[in-house]
Amino acid sequence: MASEQNPLGLLGIEFTEFASPDTDFMHQTFIDFGFSMLKKSKDKDIFYYKQNDINFLLNRGREGFSSEFAKSHGPAICSMGWRVEDAEFAFKSAVERGAKPADDASKDMPYPAIYGIGDSLIYFIDVFGEDNNIYQTDFEDLENPMVIPDKGFMEVDHLTNNVYKGTMEKWANFYKDIFGFTEVRYFDISGVQTALVSYALRSPDGSFCIPINEGKGNNNNQIDEYLNEYNGPGVQHLAFRSRDIVASLDAMENTSIRTLDIIPEYYDTIFEKLPQVTEDRERIKHHQILCDGDENGYLLQIFTQNLFGPIFIEIIQRKNNLGFGEGNFQALFESIERDQMRRGVL
Repeated sequence: MASEQNPLGLLGIEFTEFASPDTDFMHQTFIDFGFSMLKKSKDKDIFYYKQNDINFLLNRGREGFSSEFAKSHGPAICSMGWRVEDAEFAFKSAVERGAKPADDASKDMPYPAIYGIGDSLIYFIDVFGEDNNIYQTDFEDLENPMVIPDKGFMEVDHLTNNVYKGTMEKWANFYKDIFGFTEVRYFDISGVQTALVSYALRSPDGSFCIPINEGKGNNNNQIDEYLNEYNGPGVQHLAFRSRDIVASLDAMENTSIRTLDIIPEYYDTIFEKLPQVTEDRERIKHHQILCDGDENGYLLQIFTQNLFGPIFIEIIQRKNNLGFGEGNFQALFESIERDQMRRGVL
């Protein structure tokens, strides 16, 4: 039930909606990640992809909110659907708490919605689960569905937002005041030439996190590069939780998906720091997987190169560890700087 700690009755992420002037490459990337394309909206050009508890919508429409959003941003995450106990109650409560409502004319889907970061939409969805969900009522089966073997991705672990300098507090308060998110981490990271600061917030139901990044110093840092290319703030990356990251990456070899390069020296000491890692160390090195943890547990993570405009995907496997790979931030930050240098941004 909705409570003081969870005022809207938030229960997790139901879907992520993507849009692009060219959706074919997005479709191919979803397939390469192991998503099956199963259904299409009954009255819109919106296609449904699924892998375990991750639901993606690909909006191929040429008009409407998502199309206009993609014209402004290029390849984009234009909306998300968040699970709630009662969609109308959540919508009204969000507006009472200061959210900006989206009227019916400016939405592509029939669910109550508010404006989120960068004027993307957050829809409230109160029908979800295996037996009764919006894909059964509002979508129809494709004549020729593409059923793909899953690659071990279970759910969206977190999604990270990039915002303009000086607005991180504003957006942190948006999530705290309207939804009841709580702050769980604060990071201040410097590379060779650039820097960023980041808040991490956890949803009131505990099912996912939202880190918020803003750049520091010169405008060539990775956050400002994103903001320039994306033409505003938005989702920088989604993190998929994998049941077995080595197997997931084995399954994605020889696909279009490329990951960031990590300096070989990283592996000189990492297993001394984390002797509890049980996965095959040669496969970890082969895939350039990052490792982090403490005496209680560890996580394994990897980041793709940019996939959709400046948006990328993180893959994470957790073993009794709820962190974000803080021990890897320096190695990761420097690897993104190297990628920026390779592309001529720095």
